Parts: sequence; structure tokens; C-alpha cells
Amino acid sequence: MDKYDSLLLKNQLCFPTYAVSNKILRKYQPLLSKLDLTYTQYVVMMVMWEKKKVNEKELCETLHLQTNTVAPLIRRLKEKGFISIEKDKEDKRNLVITLTDAGEKLKEKAVDVPKSIVSEFNLTEEEAKILYKILYKILDYEKENNNESI
Repeated sequence: MDKYDSLLLKNQLCFPTYAVSNKILRKYQPLLSKLDLTYTQYVVMMVMWEKKKVNEKELCETLHLQTNTVAPLIRRLKEKGFISIEKDKEDKRNLVITLTDAGEKLKEKAVDVPKSIVSEFNLTEEEAKILYKILYKILDYEKENNNESI
């Protein structure tokens, strides 16, 4: 074994993760364009469909994103009428994001997106569950250890 083997692209965890992520996001693009959403707007909407009302800090933590990434997303979703944004009455520095009726109606249009994506990849149900567990293990490790990256 060469001392530089660890530097080979084929031996990197980051590369296949990055490449697969890009491939998956490209599959989402045509489906989400019909909903007038970007992928990051879509993940915000998934949180909103689940929780109906969240503060900005909770949204950032749930999505593993920084405030400077989430702020333009929620502004754009507000412009589209899918959410409303107001200052928290108890802490004016924090924002409260609420799902609107139009945002709730969008949920019906988006309901088939996950099934369409899963059907694009040749994974068994068991393989998908294993991959999901591994990915969330990494995300949870970062969260528990307050790391930006591994």
C-alpha cells in the first residue's frame, strides 16, 4: 500500500457523497420546477407541511443550514405566498414562520415527488433503509458534537 493511497479520489468518502448528492438533486429539478420551487425551498416546505409553524432557529437546526442560507429562502417563499413571517412577540430578534393556505395547497401538488425520486434509483427497500441510517448517523454525529463537518 502506497502512503498516498488515502489521497486517491476512489478512496474518498466525500467524493461519492458529493456526486450522488448532485445526481439526486438533478432528478428533483424537473419535478420541483413544476411546483415553482428550488430544492432548498422544497426542504423548507417539507418542514412547514409537518410543523405548520416554526421559529427560524428551529428551521435552521432541522435543515442543518445557517441563518444566512435560510433567510433568503424564507423571504422567497413568503413572496410566493407559501409562508408568512413575523417577529417573535417574546424575542424580536427571532422570526416565526407560518404555513399559509397556499402553502398547504402546494402540499397536494408535491405529494408524489418522493415516490418519483425513489423510483429513479435501483435500490431495494432494505438498501434504502441502510443508506438512510448511515446518512443520518453522520448528521446526528455532527449535531451531537457541534461540528461543521467531519
